[in-house]
Amino acid sequence: MATKKNVNELAPEQAIENALSNTERFLQENGKNMLIALAVVVVLVGGFFGYRYLHVMPRQEKAAEAMYVAEQLFAQDDFATALNGDGNNMGFAEVAKTYGNTPQGRLAAHYAGVCAVKGGDLDGALAFLAQYKPAKGAAAEIINAQNLGLQGDIYVEKGDLKKGADFYNKAVEASNNSLTAPYYLKKLGGIYEAQGDKAGALKAYRTILDSYSASLEARDIEKYIGTIQ
Repeated sequence: MATKKNVNELAPEQAIENALSNTERFLQENGKNMLIALAVVVVLVGGFFGYRYLHVMPRQEKAAEAMYVAEQLFAQDDFATALNGDGNNMGFAEVAKTYGNTPQGRLAAHYAGVCAVKGGDLDGALAFLAQYKPAKGAAAEIINAQNLGLQGDIYVEKGDLKKGADFYNKAVEASNNSLTAPYYLKKLGGIYEAQGDKAGALKAYRTILDSYSASLEARDIEKYIGTIQ
């Protein structure tokens, strides 16, 4: 009785011929399904790039253009007009509302929150700041921390020290730099002191001394540590 040869025992030419026959048979049996699957992939990929280049990117460009005048007004400390617009150009509030699903629109919400703080509208500022979504990158990291820190400032101003401390902690966690991390650590230490939490305050101050010794906050931090010990 003839035995079936293992593929490793076949001559190279015969092995190749068998492989080609198997491939042809597979295509004959599954060709229709493969074509359908390929068509689905093409549609999905084409749809993704079409949506990105025909909808997302133009919308982002429009949002950036809409923000331009508001940014100029913000730089001139005209916070009220930067927030609400000048009648001809959008302010940050309208940009955030109209383009809130774009990175520029979310940044506009942060700017709007800053403007509202400058105008004394703390509740309005919290509403705007909460619309901001963290972005990636070194520059964005500073904005991410500032956004959380500003919310902490507002809650402290409103007398809610616990919530203020929570947001300062979040601002520190969002920081990976020597600019915002020690700044909010020092604020956090001050809140802990005000709450009578000397251990928490000492931990915050020592983190500045140990991890951010070259920062501005570290220059006099030993004095703060000394008052606790």
